[in-house]
Amino acid sequence: MAKTNDPIISVSGVRGQVGISLDARTITRFALAFGTFVGGKTVVVGRDSRTSSPMIRHAVLAGLFATGCRVIDGGLCPTPTVLLTAKTLDAQGSITITASHNPVEWNGIEFASESGKLLTQTERDELMRIYEMEDFALAPWNKQGTLEEFKDATKHHLKQIFSSQWIDMDLIRNAKLKVALDCGNGAGCVISPILLRELGCQVVEINCEPDGDFRRSAEPTPDALSELCEKVRETRADIGFAHDGDADRVVIVTDDGIALSGEWTLAFVADFILSKTKGDIVVTVSTSRMMDDIAVKHGVKLHRTKVGVGWVVEKMHEVNAVIGGEGTGGVIYPSINYTTDGIASIAAIVQHLAESNNKVTTHVETMPHYEMCRKKLEIPSQEVATQLLELAMKMYEKESTSTIQSVPHLELTDGIKRVWEDRWVNVRKSGTEPVIRVFSEAPTASEAETLCDDTLENLNWLMKQINL
Repeated sequence: MAKTNDPIISVSGVRGQVGISLDARTITRFALAFGTFVGGKTVVVGRDSRTSSPMIRHAVLAGLFATGCRVIDGGLCPTPTVLLTAKTLDAQGSITITASHNPVEWNGIEFASESGKLLTQTERDELMRIYEMEDFALAPWNKQGTLEEFKDATKHHLKQIFSSQWIDMDLIRNAKLKVALDCGNGAGCVISPILLRELGCQVVEINCEPDGDFRRSAEPTPDALSELCEKVRETRADIGFAHDGDADRVVIVTDDGIALSGEWTLAFVADFILSKTKGDIVVTVSTSRMMDDIAVKHGVKLHRTKVGVGWVVEKMHEVNAVIGGEGTGGVIYPSINYTTDGIASIAAIVQHLAESNNKVTTHVETMPHYEMCRKKLEIPSQEVATQLLELAMKMYEKESTSTIQSVPHLELTDGIKRVWEDRWVNVRKSGTEPVIRVFSEAPTASEAETLCDDTLENLNWLMKQINL
C-alpha cells in the first residue's frame, strides 16, 4: 500500500499509518475539535485491538479532558458496540479508535454525534471547521474532563440483539449448529464467540485472541480466509464467519469451505429480514445487482447512495428503510442501531439457517448469480486522485455522447459508474486508503475482470498526463 504523509479525512473519520501520517498531535487536535463540537459534554470512547490503540486512546483523552468532557470508556469492543453504548447512555458523542479493515500499521478515529448517530454532512463540516481553525473551547483548571469505565458494553449489545423480533433463540439452540469463527484477532473476539455460545452453537475458534496481531488481512476478503475455509472443511462446520478489525463487518464461508464476498452477507440478511417485514432497502452504488433482484422479489424499493455508511444511514432515515448496508459485509439494523453491525449479522444468518433448515450452499444456489471484480490503483495523494477522476470524467462524458448503442450511460452518485444493460463498472476515490477503487460486475468472472482491467488501463494512461 502506498505511503502518504497526510491522514485521510472522510465520511468514515480520520485514518493514517501510525508514525507516518497519523500521530498523537493530530489525534489530540481532532479530539479537541470534537470536545468543542459536543460542548464539553458526555463522550463514549472505545477501541479495537490494534497495538497502537492505547497510544491513540491517551491522545483522545487529552483532547476530551482539555475541553471539559465527561468521558465514558467502554474499553476494547467493536465499533457497533461503542455506538450502541452511546445511544444507551444518551451521550452527546462517541469516538471509536479503529482503522476497521485497514492493515495493522494503520489506525484512526471515527466520530458519532448525539446518541451514537453517525455525523451528518453538516456536522462533519462544522467539526472540520473547528479543527482547521483550531477554534477550541478549552476548559479552565477547575472544569477539566473526567473519566468513567463502562464494563457492560458487550453485554448490553448482546441483549439488544437477542431481543430483536426476528430472532428465536430456542429455535437456533435446537438446530445445534457447528460454526467456525475467525475474528482476525480483532475486536470481535470479545463478543462474537459469546454470542454464538449463547445461541447454543458449537464454536470452532481461530484468530480469536484480541492481541492486535493480525495473522491475516484485517479485511476479510475471500483470498485472506484460506485458514477458515480449511477449518470449516476439517471440522465439517455448518458455516464459517470472519470479521474485520472492528467487527462492523462479517463475511461467510459456506459448508463446503468456500469463502463468499461481503455482497452475500447483505444479500442473505436482506432476503431474510424482508421475509419478516416489508420496507425499503438502501445500498451503495457499488453494491451487487443481487439487491435489485431481492427488492423485486419482495416488492420493495431499492435506493442507492454514495459509498460510506454515513450516506446509507442518512438515506435510510429519509425513506424509513428496514435494512441497508454495503457489499463489504456491513449490514445496518435500524431496530438495533443505525450503523453496520457484524455481530448482529451473525445472529441473523444463524437464525436464517435454523429457520430454513437449509445449508448455506442451498441458499447460494437459489440466489441470483453475478460475478464481481474489485481492484485498486495506488496513488501518491488524494489530490492526484481528484485530478485523475476529473480527467476520466471528461473522457467518459465525451464517449457517452456517442450514438453507438453499446455505449454505457453514466451515473455520478459516487465517482463514475458506467452502466450497460447487463454489467457495470464504478471508479471512485477511496475514503479510507490512498487508492482509486475500481469495482465491476458482469455475468461472468472473466467479463467482470476485463471491465476492471480495461478501466485500470485507461486510468494509468490518464495518470501520465498529471504532473506528479
